[in-house]
Amino acid sequence: MKILVTANIVPFMPGGADYHVEGLTSALRRHGHDVVCLRFPFRFSPPAAISTLMDFCADYDLREPNGVRIDKVISLQFPGYGVLHDDHVLWLMHQHRAAYELYDETRATPDERQLRDRIRVFDDRMIGRIPRRFANSGRVAERLRHYNGPDVEPLYHPPYNADRFFCKPAYGYIFFPSRLETLKRQDLLIEAARMTRSPVGFLIAGAGGHQSRYQHLIETYGLGHKVRLLGPISEKEKLVYYARCHAVFFGPHEEDYGYVTLEAMLSSKPVITCTDSGGPLELVEHERTGLIVDPEPTAVAAAIDRLYQDSALAVELGRAGRRRYRELEISWDRVVARLLGPTAGT
Repeated sequence: MKILVTANIVPFMPGGADYHVEGLTSALRRHGHDVVCLRFPFRFSPPAAISTLMDFCADYDLREPNGVRIDKVISLQFPGYGVLHDDHVLWLMHQHRAAYELYDETRATPDERQLRDRIRVFDDRMIGRIPRRFANSGRVAERLRHYNGPDVEPLYHPPYNADRFFCKPAYGYIFFPSRLETLKRQDLLIEAARMTRSPVGFLIAGAGGHQSRYQHLIETYGLGHKVRLLGPISEKEKLVYYARCHAVFFGPHEEDYGYVTLEAMLSSKPVITCTDSGGPLELVEHERTGLIVDPEPTAVAAAIDRLYQDSALAVELGRAGRRRYRELEISWDRVVARLLGPTAGT
């Protein structure tokens, strides 16, 4: 089959979405399909830039561009799911969250209010006309149902290099790899580091716009001996940091899916997450594969101390996480079968 995948690209801002897109296209090619990925350049601001891209994608006919018949289109992101095709499948990563649960009416400008309304009308129309629909997690499916109505099937996929994660005896540090941004809440872990009683270390990996702010917090609190910002790390380094950590902290606010949780499970390491973290709560089972706590520094610190002081519990939870990953049957083969199969959640 000739399959066209639509997604976005934000130049020089790599993230988990890139692994999602590349993983899907690679899996489809392994199954013998001819695949092209059409990535629309996306800008988060100004609102007019988002409107322009919406207008471009709306009703963009991909059935037979330049005389070449496309058998199927799989759309992953806003606003690319606005394109036209007779056999169109939606596998939603997330909507434009600034128009939904992250929208703040009290702080919105008139242009932002107008854009919010346009996006909701766009989504209702475009998503509503796609007959076969999936979401990449239960949390994304829940948001879509809450705001727009459709009930869709969650379809999990593996993280990048899923078969390369491994486990080694712990070196006594908490690991947190992610982009340094507000919603990931690295500051919550830094605040918790002030309150831990155990001689545990903290390694925070990743780059982002809040690096200088987090470094300032570390210096202000005198935590330089305890908390390190590693900056960007290679995939090979990431595997080792996971393998040797005592536990993984991943407490973002309302995460869509979260590769960090899956990577920790594959590394047989327990995950500490929060009651409002979204996607990780679909995977972490409290006191079976990790610990779920309130998003408060004292609660996070207590969970870290508990796992540090009870190493046997940490090992047990980590091993259970690995087993849980297998139980979920997360694989690209399953993803391809569901996306191309005759039935789907609608």
